[in-house]
Amino acid sequence: MPDGTDESRPAGSRAERIAEALQDQIVGDALETGDRLGLRTELIARFSASPSAMDEALRLLRDRGLVVVRPGPSGGVFVAAMPAQVRLGAIDVWFSGAVTHPRELFAARSFFDDALAVLAVERAEPEDCRAMAWALDEMRAAREEPRDYLEASMRFHLAIARASRLVVVIGLYETVVALLRTGMARARFVEPREDRVVRSLEVHEQMLAAVRDGDRLAMGKLVALHGADLQRVDD
Repeated sequence: MPDGTDESRPAGSRAERIAEALQDQIVGDALETGDRLGLRTELIARFSASPSAMDEALRLLRDRGLVVVRPGPSGGVFVAAMPAQVRLGAIDVWFSGAVTHPRELFAARSFFDDALAVLAVERAEPEDCRAMAWALDEMRAAREEPRDYLEASMRFHLAIARASRLVVVIGLYETVVALLRTGMARARFVEPREDRVVRSLEVHEQMLAAVRDGDRLAMGKLVALHGADLQRVDD
């Protein structure tokens, strides 16, 4: 029986790959709190894993707040909580329990995005525009891979933030982004994918143009449009 691990993912430890596969199952099957994933021994057989690798995988999932392991004949591995879900424009993102209040983190990131984008229009240097253009190229190249697309989008907005030259605020922004990256459990394009991705790319292309042109009015309108993409789906 296939073990459910994704060979296209970057290599990690066996335990990490098992944890990711079980995490994907929880999200992909829309499991609910209390749903049973199976006995530990059943999971060991399913993944052809050693007991130590399975124990480590379950520890990782417990640390993320996703599973609970109960002993006894009626015990096993159960879903502790569904990952929190946030819709960010073209992408649905799920977060492990390791990150509390992901929507509030995204709201904080959006707050920084809005404020720093206006300053970037006035303070950006050519190297900042090049960094934004490179990130935009990465977004175009990742239009079939939701997590890669989201990562490239974060790099785009980080380039804008750095163009503001507000060192302390940039440090806070980078901390928020790091917390979001650490807790992302899964990303999936929202359908119809192509329409949403095209719209997202157009907005980012126009943001780059506004920075290059020093067009503060255009950036203000784009910031409002981009901010409207953030939407709560579930806690």
